[in-house]
Amino acid sequence: MKEFFGTQMPKLGFGLMRLPRLEDGKTIDVEQCEIMTDKFLDAGMRYFDTAYVYEGSEEAAAKFLVNRHPRDSYYLADKLNASSWAAKSADEARRELQVSLDRTGAGYFDFYLLHALSADSLKYYDEYGIWDFAAKAKEQGLVRHVGFSFHDHPDVLDKILTEHPEVEFVQLQLNYGDWESPSVCSRENYEVAVKHGKPVVVMEPVKGGLLANPPKQVQDILRAANPDASIASWAIRFVASLENVMVVLSGMSNIAQMDDNLSYMRDFQPLNSDEHAAVERASKTLASIDQIPCTGCHYCTGGCPQQIDIPSIFSAVNKNMVYGDLAGAKRSYAMATNGDHGKASDCIHCLQCENACPQHLPITSLLEKAADTLE
Repeated sequence: MKEFFGTQMPKLGFGLMRLPRLEDGKTIDVEQCEIMTDKFLDAGMRYFDTAYVYEGSEEAAAKFLVNRHPRDSYYLADKLNASSWAAKSADEARRELQVSLDRTGAGYFDFYLLHALSADSLKYYDEYGIWDFAAKAKEQGLVRHVGFSFHDHPDVLDKILTEHPEVEFVQLQLNYGDWESPSVCSRENYEVAVKHGKPVVVMEPVKGGLLANPPKQVQDILRAANPDASIASWAIRFVASLENVMVVLSGMSNIAQMDDNLSYMRDFQPLNSDEHAAVERASKTLASIDQIPCTGCHYCTGGCPQQIDIPSIFSAVNKNMVYGDLAGAKRSYAMATNGDHGKASDCIHCLQCENACPQHLPITSLLEKAADTLE
């Protein structure tokens, strides 16, 4: 997998879902994004990834990327989400492509993905005719290559790739924390993509940031193997070392993260056998620690009638579960539930969050436990 569509693809991609924000917590810090983008491109990297549902991301990308760099100097990936929480009809789903083109000003997308496919959401893409819509968009030159991102089990992935051999690539959640997970199925899904000969774009390589700051016992294993390597570098290099991986998306949120990633991905070297063994030990140790496997994607929050900041609440819960820091967890919970944000106990069990969650978490019951522990 050294080449993709005849073009050399640098291994590191810039995921634009977790862009830096200003002090208000909402406005994207375009100035910092400009610096990060310039560093990324100067290092020879090319792949940027956004989506219709990444709030503010497409508009910001127009400012820090599209308006400042030649169109042929980068690849831009975008996504169409036809799920019930993102689109109410076929027309609304199809309209997303033009809206994304307008927001970014990119003219076309190098890679266009059907977003977050699963057994539950697949019906919308089928019923709305999105497969044919994407193919037509490719014929029209609005997109160059069509694929999909995926959150489900390998039998579902195999079914989709069997029924849609025209798909050119797939985007999967791969990381060493989920490699043998019975719910995420990183390894098994990767093997299905390999079987079908599809290049893989990796999302969540650091599991929403968890693998950049895992529990101490995990960090101890990795530091013993190489005290000079950043903890996050192990996660990125693990998936970048997989033969069928085209590019690894890192949702970088500040210049320091960009600098760290470029320090080892500019001249990428796959893991050697000793490093693989260290990651395997780290993976097994991490799996033994109970925690909520939330990646902080915030897909669950957009339609929450109680405006509950679910990922931040789960992060607070994990601070207690993983690190035994109940006082710190309560402080984090208080911050997550201040202002307009609802408390965990405000949940009315409408289940829209569970329908949107790519990790298929039992969110409502987890919120009940959070309320019992932290309120």
